[in-house]
Amino acid sequence: MRERYTITERLDHGGMAEVFRGVSESMDGFKKAVAIKRILPNLTKNQKFVSMFLDEARLSLFLQHANIVQVFDISKTPDNAYFLVMEYVDGCNLKALIERSKQKNKRIEIAHSIYIMTECCKALNYAHFLEHPETNEPLGIVHRDISPPNILLSKNGEIKLVDFGLAKANSQIESTDPGVVKGKFSYLSPEAASGLDVDHRADVFAVGIILWEMFTGRRLFYGETDYQTVELVRQARVPSIAALNPEVEAELESVVRKALSRDPNDRYQNANDLGDALTQYLFSRRMKVTSRDVATMVRDAQVENMRKRSAEPKDSLIDALIVDEMQKMTSLVEGEEAGGGANGAGAEGSMSLDPSTFVDTAGWAGEMGLQGSGQHQPPPLKRPTKPPQNRSRGGASTPPPEAVESLEQMLEPDRTGVHGKPNTKPLPWLMIIILMVVLAAGAAVAVVFAMR
Repeated sequence: MRERYTITERLDHGGMAEVFRGVSESMDGFKKAVAIKRILPNLTKNQKFVSMFLDEARLSLFLQHANIVQVFDISKTPDNAYFLVMEYVDGCNLKALIERSKQKNKRIEIAHSIYIMTECCKALNYAHFLEHPETNEPLGIVHRDISPPNILLSKNGEIKLVDFGLAKANSQIESTDPGVVKGKFSYLSPEAASGLDVDHRADVFAVGIILWEMFTGRRLFYGETDYQTVELVRQARVPSIAALNPEVEAELESVVRKALSRDPNDRYQNANDLGDALTQYLFSRRMKVTSRDVATMVRDAQVENMRKRSAEPKDSLIDALIVDEMQKMTSLVEGEEAGGGANGAGAEGSMSLDPSTFVDTAGWAGEMGLQGSGQHQPPPLKRPTKPPQNRSRGGASTPPPEAVESLEQMLEPDRTGVHGKPNTKPLPWLMIIILMVVLAAGAAVAVVFAMR
């Protein structure tokens, strides 16, 4: 059945993709809210990036879980514009929830933090040990980008994991180059920061980072530059939680510290074990938390987000062009289903596919390699002689030029939205015509006023 999609508002945008809220309408008139992720047109000519995007869609075929956002369709226009249509989560992400708490000079309550991350552990354990439904072969999924923006919370108190666009899986077509790190620097594991192979225990480490930050109200691994941040992750020195928040008991801190062990063999060996430890703590302290408690926090954060969005300028002209593109979409899912196509779960509202998150850290390893991890260490390379550029106000930054071989370098010069660099791609003909009409109308009005 052919679906028709209509954009209602822009939710988020970044250097490589943008996300819209939309409405899906079937031939029978059935309507439902959806989120639509669109690759920026200037990136579709980069086959490596397109392959990663399609990997996300194929991987989503296998992900069907209450704590993972579901994908409904992947579509393509004749102009090679790609759209991922997925479940719309009416709420906010964990990052917005944390920021809202800081605005009120508070921290998210300990019990609420534990509940949220326990739900995330459920989603991760499901994905980590998922098997192919036909061959029963392990898919070997590792998310690799567990961070606050990728944890969505609905106004009904649901917690959903998003953005498997950077996930590692055995079924991938596009393989990662050796030593290349994918993910946000502050939430990497020590082995990932050293350019080593990662498994599902890297996601366990990321959950530990988020727990530490929610309990303390501070960032755990955050340097002045990306290079410094990666060094902090590789060293994995974790300050005392109790010293920053006396309300956190020793038993709970020991759970977080085990998740943050530098050696993967010393961590919880799966997300289920970490989730069980957190749940046991709640039960032992008779702490009651339900989705109703989460819903109350989300609704408060939603009001603040709506206030901010209402002050932002509207891109009605651009949105109109995108709507015109979407009328020409054809589903890739329908075309692939006969041969084992894909649909499932993906990302909403999170721009984690930013070029600055693809970095070869082999050159950053130096003498600080992992100790006792039992994994092969990359050979020490010379550190960059020039200091890396400071991170920008938007959070993106440029790693050391001698040590980085990133996707960002492959995409210049026609990228938009990152470091303020303009897009050199010509405007679409329809936009040019509309702009000419607007300018002509303005000139006519000016003439009328001049004659008065």
